[in-house]
Amino acid sequence: MLRPISAGLALAAAVALSVPGTASADHAKGPAVVADATLPAPPLKQVQPAIADDHGIKLGGVGSGLFPAGEPGEFWMVTDRGPNGQPTVNGEKRRTFPVPEFDPAIVKVALKHGKAKIKKYLPIVGASGKGVTGLSDQAGHDETPYTWDGLTALPYNPNGLDTEDLVRTREGDFWLVDEYSPSLLHVSRKGQVLERYVPSGLNLTGTDYPVKDTLPAILASRQQNRGFEGLAISADQRTLFLAVQSPLANPDKKTGKKSRVGRILTFDLRSRTVTGEYAYQLEDVTTFDPKVNGDQSEMKISGLAYAGRGRLLVDERTDNVARIYQIDLSKATNLLGGPFDSPATTPSLEALTDLSAITLPVKSLVLEPNTLIPSLPGKIEGVAVLDPWTVALANDNDFGLGDFDSNGKLIDSGVPSRVVIVKLAKPLGR
Repeated sequence: MLRPISAGLALAAAVALSVPGTASADHAKGPAVVADATLPAPPLKQVQPAIADDHGIKLGGVGSGLFPAGEPGEFWMVTDRGPNGQPTVNGEKRRTFPVPEFDPAIVKVALKHGKAKIKKYLPIVGASGKGVTGLSDQAGHDETPYTWDGLTALPYNPNGLDTEDLVRTREGDFWLVDEYSPSLLHVSRKGQVLERYVPSGLNLTGTDYPVKDTLPAILASRQQNRGFEGLAISADQRTLFLAVQSPLANPDKKTGKKSRVGRILTFDLRSRTVTGEYAYQLEDVTTFDPKVNGDQSEMKISGLAYAGRGRLLVDERTDNVARIYQIDLSKATNLLGGPFDSPATTPSLEALTDLSAITLPVKSLVLEPNTLIPSLPGKIEGVAVLDPWTVALANDNDFGLGDFDSNGKLIDSGVPSRVVIVKLAKPLGR
């Protein structure tokens, strides 16, 4: 929900911190940073004592999602599946999980006078109270999980979650999105999974919580590690908005990697059903980020935030550059249940280069974070609207993962987790 401007100013005052080299606070001259705080990074074994060996890894990844917690300067955040890497072993890229016991967690942080502290840490658990872990769910649908060195395969875990964004309702429960299935999760205020919504026909069995396969089946063709990444909730708390990170691999991986057409869905919280599906055109990577040499697959949606009736903020990025756009879905074509939900349709939505038959959401640029703060990491994954003039951003630091020494201890990348508060040059909706 958009707060009144006075609340946003109170927040800015609560977390104010001078940031050398950033823009002036004069709105006429453009957007301005009013706060930039680094989050605490305790050892993983400290926050989850059941971990046998954290390999020297500290808490990170909390900027995968960002949502206002109600009090000025407080936010709900969420980790992704935990520390993971992709080294090449015997000529094969393998997905490694250095801390396979790690459970994705919801984290409440408080910012005040430029400093941040963790107020609450909620590991996500199943109905039994046992942690879900972040391990891959299904053979054939997800990557094979390996130990930190990529030498030993780990067991799949159907409970495993790769959470990427969250919202909190007035009743105190949470909704989160996950990349694996992709799926939508209903989670209690204590961190327990109450329901998991997955694509129809996925056949995800053996979970420690209820699974409902009611999402459009076509979503199961998401690219590997490119499932749901963004989530927002309407002001009346009746509608969720879900964004798939990248174009679907529809009809194949090659098409998905070259495509510029993603999908955003709406989900009704009263009927618990998907009510809308909209095409979203990603930017042309050749002009967005020349450093990636024209690789369109580097373009991703990494966050959503509600910005008023029919409007969303969309965090579009590569690993080097992030930009925040405002879109209006009110006149966009609802594709739900139509031919583009069928894998038999040729050409597929993702294969289209001429979108003239579809009304796309109206789209405009709101903010270029990396231009405003050159030191800001490119992996901006959390975005929140605090009031019409003020937004908050958070980065995913990938748990500081870099190389491991001969003893299996992490050589940390040194990239911190940060939350940045920005006052816009003009209010949202204009």
